[in-house]
Parts: sequence; structure tokens; C-alpha cells
Amino acid sequence: MNTNNLEATLQESEMALARHCMDYALRQGAQKVRITLTKSLMNLTGLLNGEVDKVALALDRSLQLQLFADGRFGSFSSNQLEQEGLERFIREAIGTVRMLEPDPDRDLPAAERLVKNAASGKELALYDPACETLSAERRREISLSSMMWPRKAALEKGWKLISEEGEYSDSVFDSLTLDSQGLEARHTETSFEIGYESTVEDGSGNHFSSYWWDASPTLEQLKWQDCAEKACTRAAAQIGPRSIASGKYMLVVDSECASKLVSPVLNALGGSSLQQKNSFLLDSLGKRLFPESLTLWDRPLAQGQTGSRLFDSEGVATREMPVIEKGVVKSYFLNTYMARKMQLSPTIEDCTRAVLSPVGGSKTLEELLSRVQECILVTGFNGGNSNSATGNFSYGVEGFLVRNGKRVHPVREILITGDFLHLWNNLVATADDARPCMSRLIPSLAFKDVDVSA
Repeated sequence: MNTNNLEATLQESEMALARHCMDYALRQGAQKVRITLTKSLMNLTGLLNGEVDKVALALDRSLQLQLFADGRFGSFSSNQLEQEGLERFIREAIGTVRMLEPDPDRDLPAAERLVKNAASGKELALYDPACETLSAERRREISLSSMMWPRKAALEKGWKLISEEGEYSDSVFDSLTLDSQGLEARHTETSFEIGYESTVEDGSGNHFSSYWWDASPTLEQLKWQDCAEKACTRAAAQIGPRSIASGKYMLVVDSECASKLVSPVLNALGGSSLQQKNSFLLDSLGKRLFPESLTLWDRPLAQGQTGSRLFDSEGVATREMPVIEKGVVKSYFLNTYMARKMQLSPTIEDCTRAVLSPVGGSKTLEELLSRVQECILVTGFNGGNSNSATGNFSYGVEGFLVRNGKRVHPVREILITGDFLHLWNNLVATADDARPCMSRLIPSLAFKDVDVSA
């Protein structure tokens, strides 16, 4: 199917309809209005054992309507985008809002906080026009070119590849955010993604699986060529796991999964957790709760980089800012509503593109392992949970025992426990190997004295 003629980005007629809806809502009695119109187009190619297994095409449009009427607030959405139906939808939505309880903390953000430089949606160079001309044949070629199944014998040594699954996708996302204060902000981006999962079998019939993936806003930067081979070799490396004794270990967490330990910290700094007193970082603003070596920034304005944004869902302009600087908590993430409820100054609603500053001078994971000498290298998490109120965690992990800076043997079915403040205060070093395909750029991390149960 040739999809190049589909209108992947918002057309002027669609944006004009969104503007009409805002004006219509105001005429129907809403005092303030915010409208977000989104459109996305995704092409997906699924692979199984060296062959194309499925092809999918998805085109989606939706309009989200946020209404402020008579001190009350309501949020509504529709994917039926024709004028008469939307007008009826708006009238009914305003009627519903007027039946709700008043909420004096609901409001649009102050006009001076709104983004001013997002007119075209392409200011951050996140849109690759290659998506407009990419043919089905080229998508198939990219999907199949790195698969190991046709040449699996070249890798197999005492084991065999028994299944290989993959997906390639390219997508376009376009959004327009309007409000009754005059905001008109657009964000347009493309995403090219590829990922493989391989399952191998050892000589005793045991199965081991692993994956590898990559993503980029531009096709040129997508690293698909060795993606399947990495998934396969990562799976084979798990063969022959051995048990280890429980105790306290140096723990090195690979950059592929290190964001697992950062996300709970960022969530604990979010307005909802703080306002509901469900955060282990309650009342932490301005306090040194982390080691002086730890600095974490939100850097949302990087050109052409995954996760970059000029504005949040309220239309508030993003900016580069420290989240944690030399161990001191510098910012909460508070949208207008949460800030008013907490009687604090609003920021943006979430960390857009988290960047953790490297510690200790090691560039690569291998250099970091050589530095710490003996540790457990974590290459994946497989279950567990954390308590957002206390910061306690318990995670299942897998990886390798490392001695003299070298991997000795795989380990699996082990459990790490502790609390996040204690864990982060035991950070001793990092690499400088954050993966640019992620919106949270977290390098490999080394922690001392982590409790491990085997």
C-alpha cells in the first residue's frame, strides 16, 4: 500500500476547525478554553524468523477540549472531527461542566508563561521529511536487513537461535495547542524505531531471551544495521547462569536500563505525588538530599534530539533548568492546578528531557567496570516495585558477576532492595554512555553497598 499521499501532518482546514471550536465554546458560555488537536500516522512492519509477519498502518486524529465555565472545569475529547458534530459535542460538554462542583484552583496558566516561538512546530528540527517519501519496499528492506535468522549459523556456538521477532516503525506526530488567551503553539515530530527480541537454546534445552532497539527523530541517525545481532548476542550471553551469595555488592546498572532508578525520583518531584503527600521527596525543595556529585538537568531545547519540546501540555514554555544540582533539589514539576493547590509557584508539568551529568571520568561501561573491579552488572530488570511515599524498592534483576573488571558469568533471579535516598547517596561513579534514543539520558551507574538477595 502506498501511504505517501496520506496527509500525515495537520492541514490548514483541520487547524481552522480547532480555532472555530474555541470561538464557539466561548460563544456558548465558557469563560476560558484550551484546545489540543493531535494527529498521528504510523507505519509498522512486524517480523518473525526472517520474514515479514505483519504490516500495519494507523492514522489517528483527536481533539481535546478543556473548559472553564462558572468556576468549574471539565476535560473532554472526541475523534469525530466534523463541525456540526463538534458544535453539538461542545454544547453538551459545557452543560456537563456546569453540573460539576466549583474548583477555584483550576485556571489557564499566566499568559506571560506561554510559549512564544512554536509557530511552525518544526523549530527543534524533530521532523524528517524522509517520512513523506519512504516506500513500502524501503521499509521492508530496513526491517529485514539486520535480521540474524538467515545467517544464524554464523553466530551459533554451542547454542542455537530458536526464534527472532522484530518491529520497524516510522511515525509522524503533529499537535496544535490553542487557548483563549491567544496561545497558538504547534509541535511536529517524526520517529523512526526498530527493535528485535531473540530467544536462544543451550545444549540442555534451556531458553534465554534478550532484546535490542534504537530510535531517532531522523531516519539517517537510526542505527538499525546491527540491532538484531546485538539482541542475539545479548541472549546468548545469558547462557550458563550461576548463583551467588546474598550480601552487599557494588552494583553497576547498564545505561540501557539505568532510567529505571531515575524515574521514581522524578515522579516523587511531580505535583500530583507532592500534593497528595505520596512522595518520599516531600518538602525537599532547596535541601541537599543527594550526594554533591549528583547533578540532573532538564534540557528540553536540544535541536534534533529525542524528547525535546518547546512547551508542555498547558502551552507553558519549557526551559533548561537544574532538577538536582550538586545534590540539592532545585525544582518541583507543578502545573498551574497543582501549584495553586499547594500555594507554590508553577513550573512545567513534567521533566521533558532528563540529563544526568557524568561522575568520575569513565567514558564507557567497560572503563567503569575496570574502575570498580568487582560488582554485579545489571543489564535488565524483571519485576518488582517501589513505594512512592517511602522510597523503598525491591526489584528483580539479571546481569553478570564481574571480577577484575571482567564478566565472569551470568546471574539471574536475584533481588535488590533498599530505599532511593540511600541508594543515590551511595553513587560512586558513572560512565558517559547515555543512549541518545531515550528521553532520559542516564549513563551507566555504579552504587556501593547495595543489598542483594540471591
